[in-house]
Amino acid sequence: MKIKLENISMKFGDFYAVRNINLSISKGEYLTVLGPSGCGKTTLIKVISGIWKPTEGKVFVDGEDVTDIPMEDRDTGYVFQNIALFPNMTIKDNVGYSPRVKDLPAEEVDEIAKGHLELVKMFDRAGMFPSELSGGEQQKVALARALASGSKMLMLDEPLSALDARVRVELRYEIRRLVKKLGITVLHVTHDQEEAMAVSDRIILMRAGGIHEVGTPLDLYRNPKSIFAAYFIGETNLMECTVSGKTKTGRTVVKLRGGPTVRAAKSDFEKGDPVVISVRPEHVYTASDGIRAEVIGAVFMGVYWRIRTLAETSDYIDYNVSSNDEVPQVGEKVYLVFNKRATKVFSRPTEGLEEAIKLE
Repeated sequence: MKIKLENISMKFGDFYAVRNINLSISKGEYLTVLGPSGCGKTTLIKVISGIWKPTEGKVFVDGEDVTDIPMEDRDTGYVFQNIALFPNMTIKDNVGYSPRVKDLPAEEVDEIAKGHLELVKMFDRAGMFPSELSGGEQQKVALARALASGSKMLMLDEPLSALDARVRVELRYEIRRLVKKLGITVLHVTHDQEEAMAVSDRIILMRAGGIHEVGTPLDLYRNPKSIFAAYFIGETNLMECTVSGKTKTGRTVVKLRGGPTVRAAKSDFEKGDPVVISVRPEHVYTASDGIRAEVIGAVFMGVYWRIRTLAETSDYIDYNVSSNDEVPQVGEKVYLVFNKRATKVFSRPTEGLEEAIKLE
């Protein structure tokens, strides 16, 4: 199914939960809505699914205006954050519920339930009750039940947030595999950036009720268009500075607080412009010369150590060290250099950097 939103707004009293949303979702696309708590993610998915009618605007599915059509008539499957299964029904009966209420023959209902339980690798649990399953298994059943409705559009509202970390990782890949196999259009709401990066064809980054930025996971990570996107998706070091010139190849040269200069990516900024640079920890290296800094902490992250330093510029700068390499000690002096291509340049926000990146 292809979905199109035109000027969608949802108002509660005097408060706009979402405002002036325009969006197109392609048939078979896996689209994730990402953003901090309170940004309007769940409101948007409830409007698209038909649970709520928007205060303003229209929702189209395959070119048809469905704004006034309730959820049960929209051919939409919905998987909630809180696992919603009928506790007094077996797993098989839960999955077969939608076909059964459509008055399909019992034999057909049985085949549909069996087929979808096999899809999520839960057929061996068919005779069990929800209380006998783990959280991850219950969510698999909830997914199977949504798919068994025959829907071509699937809404996932924080479906993995209540699960253990290991189960979340396993289940997110399973969900993507299933829906891609079935060719279903998916709208997945999450606040977990790693989850969004792993499953999405495209990500919508929301903030304060609006769409802040849209792109593929790779684009949003490597080439964010805003400071907020750079800060929210992945981890980054942000430093206020001033453009001091350009290299012969067009790279931006910036002067940090305290005097040191670094080369950054190409940009349209001119000498004297106040800017902010963003460089991710994996693009910060130690060298024999560079920005002077003192190590103030180290956190073990598994395959690497995250090293935090306080630089001569008064900025906190993080970088990574392989877990196989020697880890610098607290108090040790280091010199830091940046990958020029990966050091992005943004206009310095007039409201201040902290205000520009705050999550609420």
